[in-house]
Amino acid sequence: MGKWEYATVPLLAHNTKQILDMWGEDGWELVQVVAGPNSESLVAYLKRPKE
Repeated sequence: MGKWEYATVPLLAHNTKQILDMWGEDGWELVQVVAGPNSESLVAYLKRPKE
């Protein structure tokens, strides 16, 4: 079984796609998006295989 590394990333509502595209280019896969500490923020959880 492979090993994974994880990242949590704050998302800005006005450029969420750009942020996720940037992380995706680096090999990160989106696992989940949840509400952040205030009503206007989101937090993305990402993973990628550990090298």
